[in-house]
Amino acid sequence: MNAQVLLAATEAENPLIPPIPELIIGLIAFAIVFGFLAKKLLPNINKVLEQRREAIEGGIEKAEALQAEAQRTLEEYKAQRANALHEVARLRQEAQEQGAALIAEMRAEGQRQREEIIAAGHAQIEADRKAAARALRQDVGKLATELAGKIVGESLEDVARQSRVVDRFLDGLDDTAAKAEASR
Repeated sequence: MNAQVLLAATEAENPLIPPIPELIIGLIAFAIVFGFLAKKLLPNINKVLEQRREAIEGGIEKAEALQAEAQRTLEEYKAQRANALHEVARLRQEAQEQGAALIAEMRAEGQRQREEIIAAGHAQIEADRKAAARALRQDVGKLATELAGKIVGESLEDVARQSRVVDRFLDGLDDTAAKAEASR
């Protein structure tokens, strides 16, 4: 019977439900541990969580401040770039104007030198024409004197006389040429 009582007693106890005195002692121990943890550990956990929240909020504020600073720096960079582009355009325009002025100045200088060369050429041609006319006059004078001496039969070696005869002859030729020009 002993075995049957023992068997019946074990059947009445449920292995999932602990005995009442153990349940009460477990609840009291849990309450003590929970109270201890709530008094000691929970404030530290809350403190760490609060620091973490403040760090995150501070990081967000810092990130926003850095973003605002980056935006200001970007705007300053854009303004400096625009100023630099404006300055480059101004310098380019100034260089083009200086280049155009230099080209105009060089053209004017070239024109002036060309005019001087042409004037010097005309003066040289006029001097050469006069020299050729003098030489021709002397040659014509000699030939005319020799021819007149042969026609007259006497020598016209007198230079003064020879010069007068030649001048009269050439003046007559010039008058004849001028009359021919006027009649045209």
